Amino acid sequence: MTGPAPAKPFRLTIIHPCVGRFVGMKRYIRTWKMEPIPAAMIAALTPADVEKRFYDDRLEEIPYDEPTDLVAISVETYTAKRAYQIASEYRLRGVPVVIGGFHATLCPEEVRQYCESIVIGEAEPVFPELIDDYRHGRPQSKYRATERPPLIVSPDRSIFRGKKYLPIRLVEFARGCRFKCDFCAIQSYFDATHNHRPIDLVLDELKRVRRLGQMIFFIDDNITSSLEEAKDLMRALIPLKLRWVSQSAINVAWDDEALDLMRRSGCQGLLVGFESLQTETLRDMNKGFNALRGGPAEALARFRHHKLRVYGTFIFGYDHDTSDTFDSTIEFAKQQGLFIGAFNHVTPFPGTPLYQRMEAEGRLLYDAWWLDDRYRYNMVPFRPQRTSAW
Repeated sequence: MTGPAPAKPFRLTIIHPCVGRFVGMKRYIRTWKMEPIPAAMIAALTPADVEKRFYDDRLEEIPYDEPTDLVAISVETYTAKRAYQIASEYRLRGVPVVIGGFHATLCPEEVRQYCESIVIGEAEPVFPELIDDYRHGRPQSKYRATERPPLIVSPDRSIFRGKKYLPIRLVEFARGCRFKCDFCAIQSYFDATHNHRPIDLVLDELKRVRRLGQMIFFIDDNITSSLEEAKDLMRALIPLKLRWVSQSAINVAWDDEALDLMRRSGCQGLLVGFESLQTETLRDMNKGFNALRGGPAEALARFRHHKLRVYGTFIFGYDHDTSDTFDSTIEFAKQQGLFIGAFNHVTPFPGTPLYQRMEAEGRLLYDAWWLDDRYRYNMVPFRPQRTSAW
Protein backbone atom coordinates (compact mmCIF):
# COMPACT_ATOMS: atom_id res chain seq x y z
CA MET A 1 0.00 0.00 0.00
CA THR A 2 1.45 3.35 -0.99
CA GLY A 3 1.07 6.67 0.72
CA PRO A 4 -0.05 9.96 -0.83
CA ALA A 5 2.05 11.31 -3.68
CA PRO A 6 4.51 13.97 -2.59
CA ALA A 7 3.39 17.52 -3.19
CA LYS A 8 4.60 18.98 -6.48
CA PRO A 9 7.39 21.52 -5.88
CA PHE A 10 6.63 25.13 -6.64
CA ARG A 11 8.41 26.24 -9.83
CA LEU A 12 9.91 29.72 -10.33
CA THR A 13 11.31 30.96 -13.65
CA ILE A 14 13.67 33.95 -13.47
CA ILE A 15 14.18 35.97 -16.65
CA HIS A 16 16.81 38.58 -17.48
CA PRO A 17 15.49 40.62 -20.45
CA CYS A 18 17.81 42.10 -23.04
CA VAL A 19 18.07 45.46 -24.76
CA GLY A 20 17.22 45.57 -28.45
CA ARG A 21 16.73 41.92 -29.36
CA PHE A 22 14.72 41.36 -32.50
CA VAL A 23 13.30 38.32 -34.30
CA GLY A 24 16.01 36.34 -36.08
CA MET A 25 18.90 37.98 -34.21
CA LYS A 26 21.87 35.59 -34.05
CA ARG A 27 24.53 37.64 -32.24
CA TYR A 28 24.30 40.02 -29.31
CA ILE A 29 26.51 42.84 -28.02
CA ARG A 30 29.33 40.96 -26.29
CA THR A 31 30.33 43.74 -23.89
CA TRP A 32 26.94 43.47 -22.19
CA LYS A 33 27.27 39.75 -21.51
CA MET A 34 28.18 40.00 -17.83
CA GLU A 35 26.52 37.96 -15.11
CA PRO A 36 23.19 39.61 -14.15
CA ILE A 37 23.54 39.86 -10.37
CA PRO A 38 19.90 40.94 -9.79
CA ALA A 39 18.73 37.57 -11.14
CA ALA A 40 21.15 35.77 -8.82
CA MET A 41 19.86 37.82 -5.88
CA ILE A 42 16.28 36.78 -6.65
CA ALA A 43 17.47 33.16 -6.75
CA ALA A 44 19.18 33.59 -3.37
CA LEU A 45 16.00 35.03 -1.83
CA THR A 46 13.95 32.07 -3.04
CA PRO A 47 13.34 29.22 -0.53
CA ALA A 48 15.50 26.15 -1.11
CA ASP A 49 12.55 23.84 -1.80
CA VAL A 50 11.39 25.95 -4.75
CA GLU A 51 12.45 24.63 -8.16
CA LYS A 52 14.34 27.49 -9.88
CA ARG A 53 15.11 27.99 -13.54
CA PHE A 54 16.89 30.95 -15.09
CA TYR A 55 16.97 32.21 -18.67
CA ASP A 56 19.08 35.08 -19.98
CA ASP A 57 17.38 36.68 -22.96
CA ARG A 58 20.78 37.88 -24.25
CA LEU A 59 22.13 34.34 -24.57
CA GLU A 60 19.29 31.93 -25.23
CA GLU A 61 15.76 31.40 -26.39
CA ILE A 62 13.10 31.55 -23.68
CA PRO A 63 11.04 28.31 -23.50
CA TYR A 64 7.64 29.88 -22.93
CA ASP A 65 5.85 26.54 -22.99
CA GLU A 66 8.00 24.98 -20.26
CA PRO A 67 5.75 24.38 -17.22
CA THR A 68 6.23 26.90 -14.42
CA ASP A 69 4.15 28.41 -11.61
CA LEU A 70 5.55 31.94 -11.52
CA VAL A 71 7.84 34.15 -13.61
CA ALA A 72 10.02 36.87 -12.06
CA ILE A 73 11.53 39.66 -14.16
CA SER A 74 13.77 42.52 -12.99
CA VAL A 75 13.36 45.53 -15.28
CA GLU A 76 15.37 48.64 -16.10
CA THR A 77 14.03 51.39 -18.33
CA TYR A 78 16.01 50.21 -21.36
CA THR A 79 14.67 46.65 -20.97
CA ALA A 80 11.06 47.58 -20.16
CA LYS A 81 9.65 47.11 -23.66
CA ARG A 82 11.26 43.68 -24.07
CA ALA A 83 10.26 42.68 -20.52
CA TYR A 84 6.61 43.46 -21.32
CA GLN A 85 6.80 41.31 -24.46
CA ILE A 86 8.16 38.41 -22.40
CA ALA A 87 5.61 38.91 -19.63
CA SER A 88 2.77 38.97 -22.15
CA GLU A 89 3.86 35.64 -23.66
CA TYR A 90 3.70 33.97 -20.24
CA ARG A 91 0.40 35.59 -19.29
CA LEU A 92 -1.17 34.41 -22.55
CA ARG A 93 -0.30 30.90 -21.30
CA GLY A 94 -1.94 31.56 -17.93
CA VAL A 95 1.34 31.93 -16.02
CA PRO A 96 1.45 34.79 -13.47
CA VAL A 97 4.30 37.30 -13.69
CA VAL A 98 5.96 39.42 -11.02
CA ILE A 99 8.05 42.44 -12.07
CA GLY A 100 10.51 44.42 -9.94
CA GLY A 101 13.66 46.47 -10.45
CA PHE A 102 14.38 50.14 -11.02
CA HIS A 103 11.69 50.73 -13.62
CA ALA A 104 9.00 49.09 -11.52
CA THR A 105 9.69 51.57 -8.73
CA LEU A 106 10.00 54.60 -11.00
CA CYS A 107 6.97 53.78 -13.24
CA PRO A 108 4.70 51.55 -11.13
CA GLU A 109 1.42 52.37 -12.87
CA GLU A 110 2.89 51.46 -16.25
CA VAL A 111 4.48 48.24 -15.01
CA ARG A 112 1.30 47.04 -13.26
CA GLN A 113 -0.39 46.69 -16.66
CA TYR A 114 1.98 43.84 -17.55
CA CYS A 115 2.10 41.68 -14.43
CA GLU A 116 0.05 40.13 -11.64
CA SER A 117 2.34 41.52 -8.92
CA ILE A 118 4.79 44.39 -8.76
CA VAL A 119 7.71 44.79 -6.33
CA ILE A 120 8.43 48.41 -5.43
CA GLY A 121 11.81 49.05 -3.85
CA GLU A 122 14.45 46.49 -2.99
CA ALA A 123 13.49 42.81 -3.10
CA GLU A 124 15.11 41.54 0.10
CA PRO A 125 12.34 42.54 2.53
CA VAL A 126 9.44 41.28 0.40
CA PHE A 127 10.42 38.53 -2.05
CA PRO A 128 10.30 35.57 0.38
CA GLU A 129 6.81 36.73 1.45
CA LEU A 130 5.78 37.03 -2.21
CA ILE A 131 6.84 33.44 -2.93
CA ASP A 132 4.99 32.20 0.15
CA ASP A 133 1.85 34.04 -0.93
CA TYR A 134 1.91 32.53 -4.41
CA ARG A 135 2.54 29.03 -3.05
CA HIS A 136 -0.55 29.33 -0.88
CA GLY A 137 -2.80 30.97 -3.47
CA ARG A 138 -3.03 34.40 -1.87
CA PRO A 139 -0.87 36.69 -4.05
CA GLN A 140 -1.01 40.44 -3.60
CA SER A 141 -0.91 42.86 -6.50
CA LYS A 142 1.75 45.05 -4.87
CA TYR A 143 4.71 44.36 -2.60
CA ARG A 144 6.50 47.44 -1.29
CA ALA A 145 9.76 47.62 0.64
CA THR A 146 9.31 50.43 3.14
CA GLU A 147 12.95 50.77 4.25
CA ARG A 148 16.49 49.98 3.16
CA PRO A 149 17.26 46.34 4.01
CA PRO A 150 20.43 44.99 5.62
CA LEU A 151 22.51 43.61 2.74
CA ILE A 152 23.30 40.20 4.18
CA VAL A 153 22.24 37.92 1.30
CA SER A 154 24.84 36.84 -1.26
CA PRO A 155 23.81 36.08 -4.85
CA ASP A 156 23.14 32.49 -5.88
CA ARG A 157 25.48 32.12 -8.86
CA SER A 158 24.52 28.50 -9.44
CA ILE A 159 21.93 29.79 -11.91
CA PHE A 160 24.78 30.93 -14.19
CA ARG A 161 26.23 27.47 -14.77
CA GLY A 162 26.59 26.56 -18.41
CA LYS A 163 26.07 30.12 -19.64
CA LYS A 164 28.81 31.94 -21.51
CA TYR A 165 29.44 35.18 -19.69
CA LEU A 166 32.48 37.42 -19.91
CA PRO A 167 35.37 36.31 -17.66
CA ILE A 168 34.91 39.05 -15.06
CA ARG A 169 33.41 38.58 -11.60
CA LEU A 170 30.75 41.02 -10.44
CA VAL A 171 30.55 41.63 -6.69
CA GLU A 172 28.48 44.15 -4.76
CA PHE A 173 29.76 46.12 -1.78
CA ALA A 174 27.18 48.89 -1.56
CA ARG A 175 24.02 50.22 -3.18
CA GLY A 176 22.92 53.76 -3.80
CA CYS A 177 24.68 57.11 -3.75
CA ARG A 178 24.35 60.11 -1.49
CA PHE A 179 24.67 62.63 -4.33
CA LYS A 180 21.53 64.02 -5.99
CA CYS A 181 22.55 64.35 -9.62
CA ASP A 182 19.73 65.75 -11.75
CA PHE A 183 19.89 63.05 -14.44
CA CYS A 184 20.48 59.98 -12.26
CA ALA A 185 17.80 57.32 -11.79
CA ILE A 186 19.91 55.75 -9.02
CA GLN A 187 19.37 58.72 -6.71
CA SER A 188 15.65 58.72 -7.51
CA TYR A 189 15.31 55.00 -6.77
CA PHE A 190 17.27 55.07 -3.51
CA ASP A 191 16.26 58.62 -2.54
CA ALA A 192 19.95 59.62 -2.39
CA THR A 193 20.72 57.06 0.32
CA HIS A 194 23.62 54.64 0.53
CA ASN A 195 23.80 51.20 2.13
CA HIS A 196 26.71 48.75 2.27
CA ARG A 197 27.21 45.07 2.99
CA PRO A 198 29.20 43.83 5.98
CA ILE A 199 32.82 43.61 4.87
CA ASP A 200 33.27 40.05 6.16
CA LEU A 201 30.43 38.88 3.89
CA VAL A 202 32.06 40.59 0.91
CA LEU A 203 35.38 38.91 1.70
CA ASP A 204 33.72 35.50 2.06
CA GLU A 205 32.04 35.93 -1.32
CA LEU A 206 35.28 37.03 -2.97
CA LYS A 207 37.11 33.99 -1.65
CA ARG A 208 34.37 31.72 -3.03
CA VAL A 209 34.07 33.19 -6.50
CA ARG A 210 37.50 34.53 -7.42
CA ARG A 211 39.62 32.80 -10.02
CA LEU A 212 43.37 33.28 -10.42
CA GLY A 213 44.03 36.46 -12.40
CA GLN A 214 40.36 37.21 -12.92
CA MET A 215 39.23 40.83 -12.67
CA ILE A 216 36.69 41.74 -9.98
CA PHE A 217 34.16 44.41 -10.84
CA PHE A 218 32.58 46.01 -7.78
CA ILE A 219 29.24 46.99 -9.29
CA ASP A 220 28.49 49.71 -6.73
CA ASP A 221 26.80 52.82 -8.07
CA ASN A 222 29.49 54.83 -6.28
CA ILE A 223 31.95 52.74 -4.28
CA THR A 224 33.24 55.83 -2.42
CA SER A 225 29.86 57.31 -1.55
CA SER A 226 30.77 56.60 2.07
CA LEU A 227 34.51 57.15 1.95
CA GLU A 228 35.43 55.79 5.37
CA GLU A 229 33.53 52.54 4.75
CA ALA A 230 35.21 52.26 1.35
CA LYS A 231 38.61 52.65 3.01
CA ASP A 232 37.76 49.85 5.46
CA LEU A 233 36.91 47.61 2.52
CA MET A 234 40.16 48.42 0.73
CA ARG A 235 42.24 47.69 3.83
CA ALA A 236 40.54 44.30 4.04
CA LEU A 237 41.21 43.62 0.35
CA ILE A 238 44.98 44.16 0.52
CA PRO A 239 45.87 40.62 1.72
CA LEU A 240 43.73 39.05 -1.04
CA LYS A 241 45.93 40.48 -3.81
CA LEU A 242 42.97 41.06 -6.13
CA ARG A 243 42.71 42.99 -9.37
CA TRP A 244 39.56 45.10 -9.28
CA VAL A 245 37.70 47.99 -10.93
CA SER A 246 34.67 50.00 -9.90
CA GLN A 247 32.81 53.30 -10.24
CA SER A 248 33.39 56.40 -8.14
CA ALA A 249 32.47 60.04 -7.89
CA ILE A 250 35.27 62.59 -8.26
CA ASN A 251 35.37 63.21 -4.50
CA VAL A 252 37.83 60.37 -3.90
CA ALA A 253 40.52 62.27 -5.85
CA TRP A 254 40.98 64.64 -2.92
CA ASP A 255 41.74 61.93 -0.37
CA ASP A 256 45.33 60.69 -0.63
CA GLU A 257 44.77 57.92 1.89
CA ALA A 258 41.89 56.53 -0.14
CA LEU A 259 43.88 56.69 -3.39
CA ASP A 260 46.83 54.94 -1.77
CA LEU A 261 44.55 52.23 -0.36
CA MET A 262 42.97 51.76 -3.77
CA ARG A 263 46.32 51.12 -5.40
CA ARG A 264 47.55 48.84 -2.61
CA SER A 265 44.31 46.83 -2.61
CA GLY A 266 44.61 46.06 -6.33
CA CYS A 267 42.48 48.72 -8.00
CA GLN A 268 43.24 48.74 -11.71
CA GLY A 269 40.98 51.62 -12.60
CA LEU A 270 37.86 53.63 -11.88
CA LEU A 271 34.95 54.84 -13.92
CA VAL A 272 34.53 58.50 -12.95
CA GLY A 273 31.63 60.61 -14.19
CA PHE A 274 33.16 63.99 -15.04
CA GLU A 275 30.02 64.72 -17.13
CA SER A 276 30.97 68.25 -18.25
CA LEU A 277 33.78 70.80 -18.20
CA GLN A 278 31.33 73.72 -17.93
CA THR A 279 30.51 75.01 -14.46
CA GLU A 280 27.06 76.19 -15.60
CA THR A 281 26.18 72.72 -16.87
CA LEU A 282 27.49 71.07 -13.71
CA ARG A 283 25.27 73.39 -11.66
CA ASP A 284 22.28 72.42 -13.81
CA MET A 285 23.11 68.77 -13.11
CA ASN A 286 23.29 69.47 -9.37
CA LYS A 287 26.87 68.28 -9.69
CA GLY A 288 28.74 71.51 -9.07
CA PHE A 289 31.14 69.67 -6.75
CA ASN A 290 32.85 68.29 -9.88
CA ALA A 291 34.25 71.77 -10.60
CA LEU A 292 35.77 72.32 -7.14
CA ARG A 293 39.51 72.21 -6.31
CA GLY A 294 40.63 72.50 -9.89
CA GLY A 295 37.97 70.21 -11.30
CA PRO A 296 38.60 67.24 -13.61
CA ALA A 297 42.13 68.29 -14.65
CA GLU A 298 43.42 68.38 -11.08
CA ALA A 299 41.53 65.22 -10.18
CA LEU A 300 43.09 63.34 -13.09
CA ALA A 301 46.56 64.54 -12.07
CA ARG A 302 45.99 63.05 -8.63
CA PHE A 303 44.73 59.76 -10.05
CA ARG A 304 47.83 59.56 -12.28
CA HIS A 305 50.09 60.28 -9.31
CA HIS A 306 48.68 57.20 -7.61
CA LYS A 307 48.94 55.14 -10.82
CA LEU A 308 45.19 54.63 -11.13
CA ARG A 309 43.66 54.36 -14.60
CA VAL A 310 40.53 56.40 -15.26
CA TYR A 311 37.56 55.60 -17.47
CA GLY A 312 36.19 59.11 -17.77
CA THR A 313 32.60 59.67 -18.88
CA PHE A 314 31.07 62.83 -20.31
CA ILE A 315 27.49 63.60 -21.31
CA PHE A 316 26.11 66.17 -23.74
CA GLY A 317 22.72 67.74 -24.24
CA TYR A 318 22.27 70.14 -21.34
CA ASP A 319 21.11 73.64 -22.14
CA HIS A 320 24.54 75.32 -22.08
CA ASP A 321 26.06 72.82 -24.52
CA THR A 322 26.87 73.97 -28.04
CA SER A 323 28.67 72.31 -30.95
CA ASP A 324 31.93 73.72 -29.51
CA THR A 325 31.34 71.73 -26.33
CA PHE A 326 31.95 68.44 -28.16
CA ASP A 327 35.30 69.53 -29.60
CA SER A 328 36.65 71.03 -26.39
CA THR A 329 35.64 67.99 -24.33
CA ILE A 330 37.24 65.51 -26.71
CA GLU A 331 40.40 67.61 -26.87
CA PHE A 332 40.52 67.68 -23.06
CA ALA A 333 40.25 63.88 -22.93
CA LYS A 334 43.10 63.50 -25.41
CA GLN A 335 45.33 65.94 -23.58
CA GLN A 336 44.68 64.23 -20.26
CA GLY A 337 45.43 60.78 -21.70
CA LEU A 338 42.32 59.10 -20.34
CA PHE A 339 42.67 55.32 -20.27
CA ILE A 340 39.14 55.17 -21.71
CA GLY A 341 36.81 58.02 -22.56
CA ALA A 342 33.06 57.74 -23.10
CA PHE A 343 31.01 60.50 -24.71
CA ASN A 344 27.23 60.10 -24.62
CA HIS A 345 24.11 62.17 -24.87
CA VAL A 346 22.18 62.61 -21.63
CA THR A 347 19.05 60.49 -21.37
CA PRO A 348 16.03 61.71 -19.35
CA PHE A 349 15.06 58.66 -17.32
CA PRO A 350 11.59 58.58 -15.74
CA GLY A 351 11.50 59.60 -12.12
CA THR A 352 14.47 61.96 -12.38
CA PRO A 353 14.37 65.75 -12.02
CA LEU A 354 15.73 65.99 -15.58
CA TYR A 355 12.81 63.99 -16.97
CA GLN A 356 10.27 66.01 -15.01
CA ARG A 357 11.77 69.25 -16.29
CA MET A 358 11.89 68.05 -19.91
CA GLU A 359 8.29 66.85 -19.64
CA ALA A 360 7.10 70.15 -18.17
CA GLU A 361 8.86 72.08 -20.96
CA GLY A 362 7.36 69.88 -23.67
CA ARG A 363 10.79 68.79 -24.93
CA LEU A 364 10.34 65.01 -24.88
CA LEU A 365 9.95 63.58 -28.38
CA TYR A 366 7.72 60.75 -27.13
CA ASP A 367 5.47 60.42 -24.08
CA ALA A 368 7.37 57.32 -22.97
CA TRP A 369 10.42 57.05 -25.21
CA TRP A 370 11.37 53.59 -23.90
CA LEU A 371 8.09 52.14 -25.27
CA ASP A 372 7.70 54.10 -28.48
CA ASP A 373 8.24 52.05 -31.66
CA ARG A 374 10.06 54.99 -33.23
CA TYR A 375 12.73 54.97 -30.53
CA ARG A 376 15.91 52.93 -30.91
CA TYR A 377 18.60 52.38 -28.31
CA ASN A 378 21.04 55.32 -28.19
CA MET A 379 18.70 57.79 -29.90
CA VAL A 380 18.26 61.25 -28.40
CA PRO A 381 14.66 61.23 -27.08
CA PHE A 382 14.36 64.98 -26.42
CA ARG A 383 14.94 68.36 -28.08
CA PRO A 384 18.26 69.90 -27.02
CA GLN A 385 18.28 73.66 -26.47
CA ARG A 386 21.39 74.82 -28.38
CA THR A 387 22.51 71.80 -30.39
CA SER A 388 20.99 69.39 -32.86
CA ALA A 389 19.96 65.92 -31.73
CA TRP A 390 21.70 64.40 -34.78
